[in-house]
Amino acid sequence: MAYDIQVVIDTQDPHNLADWWAEALGWQVERQDEAFIRSLIEKGHATEDDTTFHHGNLVWKEGAAIRHPSGLERAPRVLFQVVPETKTVKNRVHLDIRVGADRIDAEVARLVGKGATVLHKGRQGPTWWVTIADPEGNEICLA
Repeated sequence: MAYDIQVVIDTQDPHNLADWWAEALGWQVERQDEAFIRSLIEKGHATEDDTTFHHGNLVWKEGAAIRHPSGLERAPRVLFQVVPETKTVKNRVHLDIRVGADRIDAEVARLVGKGATVLHKGRQGPTWWVTIADPEGNEICLA
């Protein structure tokens, strides 16, 4: 049996990091249903402390997600979830974003302009890539 997957990225600021990644990838932040959230609070399944406001909308405090604009058939959902600690060591798993060799430099410049940091450049035969870190230090390879 084959399973669907979701990629989860730990963060201290899930909503802003989801915004950053959605813009970086050309994806969409999932809209959270304020009426649904309020109904769960009214029924006692959640509290106001479980929520926050982001861009003027009531959202779950603990997380935010992004999706490919074509839906889950095209790529897995990426969830950004709150953790209490900051990132301290290299990721053991990271995402490779295939932008095309002719666009790597432009994409690196664009993302650095939005808060990314260049970590290093790599090459294997004719293939090359640049490893960057998002604003919270999570590694991404652009190839």
